[in-house]
Amino acid sequence: MKYRKLGTSEIEVSVICLGTMTFGEQNTEQESFAQMDYALDRGVNFFDTAELYAVKPKKETYGKTEEIIGNWFNKRNNRKKIVLASKIASKSDGLNWIRDGAENLGFDKKNMNLAIDESLKRLKTDYIDLYQLHWPERKVPKFGQLDYQYDAYDNNWTQIEEVLYNLETLVKTGKVRYVGLSNETPWGIMKFLQVAKEKKLPRMMSVQNVYSLVNRVFDIANSEVAVREKCGLLAYSPLAGGRLSGKYIGGKNPKNARFTLWPNQFSRHKTKRGEIAIEHYFNLAKKYNIPPSTFANSFVNDRPFVTSNIIGATNLDQLKENIDSINIKLSEEIIKDIENIHLSDPNPCV
Repeated sequence: MKYRKLGTSEIEVSVICLGTMTFGEQNTEQESFAQMDYALDRGVNFFDTAELYAVKPKKETYGKTEEIIGNWFNKRNNRKKIVLASKIASKSDGLNWIRDGAENLGFDKKNMNLAIDESLKRLKTDYIDLYQLHWPERKVPKFGQLDYQYDAYDNNWTQIEEVLYNLETLVKTGKVRYVGLSNETPWGIMKFLQVAKEKKLPRMMSVQNVYSLVNRVFDIANSEVAVREKCGLLAYSPLAGGRLSGKYIGGKNPKNARFTLWPNQFSRHKTKRGEIAIEHYFNLAKKYNIPPSTFANSFVNDRPFVTSNIIGATNLDQLKENIDSINIKLSEEIIKDIENIHLSDPNPCV
């Protein structure tokens, strides 16, 4: 395994991060334990979760993923071996089972205290290494949107300085070691960093945004911010929801697969242009005799702005193939072929 610094902290995290959102929905607790055991054995010391999980989000499984991870910590007695990342949910339509309801969710002091305490209880730990804001309260393009649309009435969100003061309280009480962002824009990252520096408040160490062969929006502006400000990318959906594995090519619908279970839930990964691009990348991986999932993950692993690549799986074979990507270095010839495909249709799955 390879390791990189988390922002400007002293923490070193594995380049492969175990994503856990399937725990408690597509994976049973026993299966989840097996994944965590295997990942740790392979040198993965970085796990990512969220209070929102499992996914697809629903009242019946809210917090279930954190509970499973907490049970694993308790049974294995190995909390200190893991750099644990979790997230606090923000405003969104349809999440009325979280705390006081979707309209009241936010990063104010009340919500933050409730969220952290409930997460710590489920996780059976007294601290989280990296606590992330799952998505901004303000209106920004996210989850399949690309263009920013200005709304003069979008002012009902906790101001950045207040958010940082609230996070500082969590750090000072020892509940959180470091903080990070997710689904954030270049303006948002820079503003958080600026205010933190000016007010001597907790510094954002990372940003968790979508990134894959078929969604490289992060390249456009966030990439320079990540490198120059040492606020690296924790890349999620590196396989575009599993589509870059090739298992859906030709209209296939594998049992228990995400798009089979919820065909309309993750539509941003399933577009006509995207299907064409995915088949091109699938064939390119076959040309170089590299498993498609390993191929797609290898590309993400080596991007200069990436701190860690958040992989996910529903079985150990998939997990092994994803983790094996750490041992693959794509040649300049392969990168050139990738760029030719990319330039023919940039970002077909936003």
